[in-house]
Amino acid sequence: MLPFLTADLPGTGGVLRSRDEDFVVDEELPYPASGSGEHVFVRIEKRGLTTRFAAAQIAAALGIAERDIGIAGMKDRHAVTRQWLSLPPPVTPEAASALALDGITVLEAVRHGHKLRTGHVRRNRFVLRVRGAAPGSAERARAILDALARAPGAPNWYGEQRFGRDGDNAAKGRALLATGKRSRDKKLDRLFVSALQSELFNAWLAARLADGLYRAVLAGDVCHKKGGGMFTSDDPATDEARLVAGELVVTGPMFGDKMRRPAEGSAAAEREAAVLAAAGLTADSFAPVRALAEGTRRDAAIEVADGCVTAGDPAADGETYEVAFALPGGAYATAVMREVMKTVPQRVDEAPGVA
Repeated sequence: MLPFLTADLPGTGGVLRSRDEDFVVDEELPYPASGSGEHVFVRIEKRGLTTRFAAAQIAAALGIAERDIGIAGMKDRHAVTRQWLSLPPPVTPEAASALALDGITVLEAVRHGHKLRTGHVRRNRFVLRVRGAAPGSAERARAILDALARAPGAPNWYGEQRFGRDGDNAAKGRALLATGKRSRDKKLDRLFVSALQSELFNAWLAARLADGLYRAVLAGDVCHKKGGGMFTSDDPATDEARLVAGELVVTGPMFGDKMRRPAEGSAAAEREAAVLAAAGLTADSFAPVRALAEGTRRDAAIEVADGCVTAGDPAADGETYEVAFALPGGAYATAVMREVMKTVPQRVDEAPGVA
């Protein structure tokens, strides 16, 4: 079980996403479409569909190859999500706007000079409704969001979506490392290796929280300046003051052959090696899959911006409340909601459990 940063604050309980409209996401790009160019940026609203399925439906309707559609970020299936895609020539804004597909509405269509790339997301804005919560849930949620607003922010966990419906994606990634046998589906292989990287990152972050090091900087830590680059800490006391002030965050390992590593022999390096050792791996274990996953660093914490909680009317099965906040691209809203609810944020048709 992953630890809670706000373990001293009672959660709200309840159920998230008992219906699609209880989970609303708005994606913001880091730049606007220019209005000219060969590609067409479309802002779509989808309901009850994965992003890839929506892209496939659009490709089929327009007679284009799905691989030529640009996607900045994947969005949940059981939700109402508004996000941007790019469509290749010869698609026109008029043709895109005229699309009529089940579960998909085109909200905007604007020309741009290049294809939309993965990761081109400034932030995602969420409006989430929790039903069947404990009495006083809105006050509890506000207290937890206030705590998460304290630097460096909320733990940047990978959500359960990362590990597949059966939760075995990481195990498949581990098998791929062990055998070196790849399938014919490069994207699927990359997904499995990425899930293993994510599992190890979560283990590293869990250990930092468990050891009281979430708001600490260790010698050798690879830190990320807000709005800037990365550096290796050789002055932990100074950098920890900057961490508390919100000027930087510590990064954790997404292991890979080309990942930037902490200073050799440092306390930070020893902790990352311990995570690998506990998993029966070494720093060289990812070398056979460097073409699938080179390795990178991931911020240990995320800023939870513009937090707001609205109480609903008490219902027969418990209280309802609505929470809104914004997260940077690549962060999981469920990582925030597990702190707020102190349970796994789940749909009513999913198996119960805890994170």
